[in-house]
Amino acid sequence: MKTAELRKLSAEELKTKLEESRKELFDLRFKHATAQLQKTSGLPETKRNIARILTILKEKGA
Repeated sequence: MKTAELRKLSAEELKTKLEESRKELFDLRFKHATAQLQKTSGLPETKRNIARILTILKEKGA
């Protein structure tokens, strides 16, 4: 998700997105550990999305 799109969301929506992203990262790590993950580029991409969301939440003061 783009940063501009994230900035338009409310704090509650961002927290929901953060929760979803963290669950997705957990699932990706689990699949990677069990050698079921084909596209490993999703791991750093998801980490970056989590960092973006946390940064925007911090900026909003939530």
